[in-house]
Amino acid sequence: MDKDPSAQRATQRSVKLYAGPPHACGYLPAEVALTQFIDPNLPMSPDVYSELVDLGFRRSGELVYRPRCRQCDACIPVRIPVDSFSPTRQQRRVWRRNQDLRVRLLPARFHGAHYELYRRYITDRHAGGGMDVTNSAQYESFFFSPWSQTLCAEIRDAENLLAVAMIDPLHQGWSAVYTFFDPEHARRSLGGFAVMWQIHECRRLGLPWLYLGYWVERCQKMAYKNQFQPMEILRQGRWQPYGA
Repeated sequence: MDKDPSAQRATQRSVKLYAGPPHACGYLPAEVALTQFIDPNLPMSPDVYSELVDLGFRRSGELVYRPRCRQCDACIPVRIPVDSFSPTRQQRRVWRRNQDLRVRLLPARFHGAHYELYRRYITDRHAGGGMDVTNSAQYESFFFSPWSQTLCAEIRDAENLLAVAMIDPLHQGWSAVYTFFDPEHARRSLGGFAVMWQIHECRRLGLPWLYLGYWVERCQKMAYKNQFQPMEILRQGRWQPYGA
């Protein structure tokens, strides 16, 4: 158990942090990871969570956490300043390729079609990676919480559900929780399209940042985050341009 001064500044109260047991790192298999959790008894709200995200925290269900490994600091919180985002040529092609799609924002609740799509996606892309679910309750406990205002961005073509992007609205932007998509439509690059759509919406709403969670430079499945530039990283308690 610890008391973190930065978390205390964010919430104007003493915040207890608890360390989970050591476990195998999901990003760098040779590493042993430690996770630090905000006291689950702390009254959480979108206001408090917005401040904690700026300190490098994320949520999984109701639990708010951050990596705190003793020997490694490879998990770097990243965000995109949406007004400065400049798509690459490939990203512009992806955007044009998906202009036939429509995106609808839904409030956080269980949707059977979303659940089935998630299971297909995980089975195809990340089976055995710790994100498998065997029932709808596990799915709901992973994505939703009673205090967050999570939105489900449902991405469809004329007939089919192709992707879902889970989003946490913050005061200063959006937090991209997770995106899953139909593996049979890989050519569309739906994950990249979903990020660009969220950047576009944050800009439209006058929100300055899209938070993409943690980026691990040595992890190939995280490489897509570095393709969205300019990118800001959180180092030693300060947000700074990547490469500065």
